[in-house]
Amino acid sequence: MLTLQQYQEKALQGGWALGHFNISNSEQLHGIMNAAVSMKSPILIGTSEGERKFIGLKQAVSLVRAFREETGIPVFLNADHSKSGESAIAAIDAGYDSVHIDVSHLPYDENVKITNYVREHAKMTFRPDIGEIHVEAELGLLLGESKIQKETIEVRPEQYTKPEEAADFVKKTGIDRLAPAVGNIHGIPANEKKIDIKLIKKIREAIPTPRIGITLHGASGISDNQIVEAVRAGVNNIHINTEIRVVFVRALKQTFFENPEETTPYKLYSEAIIAVQRKVEEKLKLFGSINRI
Repeated sequence: MLTLQQYQEKALQGGWALGHFNISNSEQLHGIMNAAVSMKSPILIGTSEGERKFIGLKQAVSLVRAFREETGIPVFLNADHSKSGESAIAAIDAGYDSVHIDVSHLPYDENVKITNYVREHAKMTFRPDIGEIHVEAELGLLLGESKIQKETIEVRPEQYTKPEEAADFVKKTGIDRLAPAVGNIHGIPANEKKIDIKLIKKIREAIPTPRIGITLHGASGISDNQIVEAVRAGVNNIHINTEIRVVFVRALKQTFFENPEETTPYKLYSEAIIAVQRKVEEKLKLFGSINRI
């Protein structure tokens, strides 16, 4: 199996993107893995701090590792949106394959300092099955939450990532993936999302080495055309969470409505798992990541 780094570089060179899908429970993971198997696609599974607190750090590691061994699918587990160095390091020590340190709300120098702290710990950890632990960091301010939001969210120009700052940040931290703010918003706001494709191109040109990945967070609700353009501009890792949550919960509510007397959990979850699988298959096709194993 190729390492995450190898797949990341392969995606950039081939003009496609790795799909990153967050989970809140094992049922969502089942649906995502069913899609990865059917599409023969490498993927990342993400858990935010709240999600991994609910599932359990070691439990998430064991679940993903079991699916990797059973299916042969290159699936990598990422500690998404770690809000402190300690949180990211706890995930590394528990066996995560990748961590996302999210302290972009802090002053630039503090962001660099904490990111380096995490990276130094990660690079001391090497696992034969996946290689070095990947480190992703955020630069710029990403607004919103992973839910359907009733309010309009506008991104101001000063909240965007500056290409020259991105180049400096990558040089000072040696990270593996950069998560920039390019108009992307977490969740699905009332207004239509619009990302700055030209800015993505400028950031990619500022960090020309193919070793560094560019991650698009908050991709739920972004139009298919913009996703395709973002990949062409240099994005090779795309995060989906809210759309997974929405289809899962809608299918679950429908099952409860149609089967009010059912008490067998696996029967109640079956349609929700299928709904997640279909949504992920749709995204993997859009990202161009099918048949990449």
